[in-house]
Amino acid sequence: MNGWQWQSVEGTSYLTCDLLQGWPHGFFSKSAWPRKPDELVSILQPEAPAYRVKQVHGNRVLTPTEMTLESMTLSTAGDLPPADGVMSDRALQSAWVASADCTPVLIGDRATGQVAAIHSGWRGTAQGIVPKAIERLRSQGSILDDLVIALGPAIAGKVYQVGKDVAVEVVQSLFPGTPPTQGENMLNILQMLPNSPLIEDAAPGKIRLDVRRAIALQLEKMGIRSQQIKVCPLCTYQDEAHFFSYRRTQEKKVQWSGIVSVAAPNDEKGG
Repeated sequence: MNGWQWQSVEGTSYLTCDLLQGWPHGFFSKSAWPRKPDELVSILQPEAPAYRVKQVHGNRVLTPTEMTLESMTLSTAGDLPPADGVMSDRALQSAWVASADCTPVLIGDRATGQVAAIHSGWRGTAQGIVPKAIERLRSQGSILDDLVIALGPAIAGKVYQVGKDVAVEVVQSLFPGTPPTQGENMLNILQMLPNSPLIEDAAPGKIRLDVRRAIALQLEKMGIRSQQIKVCPLCTYQDEAHFFSYRRTQEKKVQWSGIVSVAAPNDEKGG
């Protein structure tokens, strides 16, 4: 797999991506189940606290500082704040998301060392969660040219059948301001483009949707070059040996993906 490598630690396998080689990171396989990030982080960086959220298929992205403040207002101690993305606000923080068929996205900033982990299913993609995370990174000083983005294992477009209404919602995220009445026309236009995220389906009212391709197009529309984006070729639905897939089994089991922020490369330590 070009740009992707399997790693293994004591029987736990996970994928790493060349674009993210500057950060401890991993897209873990189902071999890590049922361990959670507070255990898995020891494989990446034992000194980094693990941060995760209660995923709700939205477009909210939180920093550890925001998560800590919000947790104080939650009714039950230990509850996680609702969101679908975690972004660091200092070095040595690990950001985590869970996924089965949805897309786990790990982002790193080569200049600041900061990171983000995003859970983007079709709903989050339609709501632009990955571009929103990048805008939040920019608000912390990131510039687009310094970002690298890895889209991990997820369900492949050729096996992901959805209703055309779902596809319309995702397509509208690529063409903001398009009236809902033009959705069908936009589907037809987008389907004819090279490397389209839409694949024809013989079933009436259905279409195949490549969510990872849709996310990549969102990024490219922001001005991020294709060389800054890497898409994992593996499909969670088809690769039963390595991944859980809710669409395949309807089991609520997940694989975790995490990345650890680092100090900015130009930071100097010592006296």
